[in-house]
Amino acid sequence: MKAITERQAVLFDLDGTLTDPAEGITRSVQEALRQMGRPVPERDKLLSFIGPPLLDSFQEYCGMEREEAEKAIRLYRGYFSRQGIWENRVYPGIPELLRFLTEQGRQVILATSKPAVFASQILERFKLAPYVSLTAGSELDGTRSRKDEVIAWAMERAGLSPEEAVMVGDREYDVRGAAACGLPCIGVLYGYGSRAELERAGAALVVPTVEALTALWKEWR
Repeated sequence: MKAITERQAVLFDLDGTLTDPAEGITRSVQEALRQMGRPVPERDKLLSFIGPPLLDSFQEYCGMEREEAEKAIRLYRGYFSRQGIWENRVYPGIPELLRFLTEQGRQVILATSKPAVFASQILERFKLAPYVSLTAGSELDGTRSRKDEVIAWAMERAGLSPEEAVMVGDREYDVRGAAACGLPCIGVLYGYGSRAELERAGAALVVPTVEALTALWKEWR
């Protein structure tokens, strides 16, 4: 564990790791389905949309073909960009963790499958932007939507080698994306993935709370 906590850069997932976006994401999905004349599940049935790329989710969970899923994404973003983006909350303790890491001289990087334009707005709105040196996300046209693509882009832009960084995320996509880029990943259980999911994907460590995550670096110091 010492090798992980000594690493210079910490890449964080956004949804389910820094913030809880459940209300905004599920309401955006409901609105897209409603406008398409499809059945609209209750919000707690749509939590699986948190984490994967939207194109994959609409195809897998709603049985849509690609063209239909792309239309659903456009409708989703109509609601999300107006309102859903702010139906979100920062997990308690996250600002303090990011501040601590930056005060230690660590490089804090955001690596999310969410479009970077939305991710940047969220960081600004919730006052997390001062702690983040680089925001890596997808593009609105779907470019760089896979997690490994996002991480690879962030690493290249930051000039980092795999030995210098660690990923933190709540879903298997974070773990596998990191592994594809040669990084270990710390899985967190306060988001939307289970211990079984994270361990099966190969997480180097799984922690239950923000406090436990923070303690990894505080204990190292």
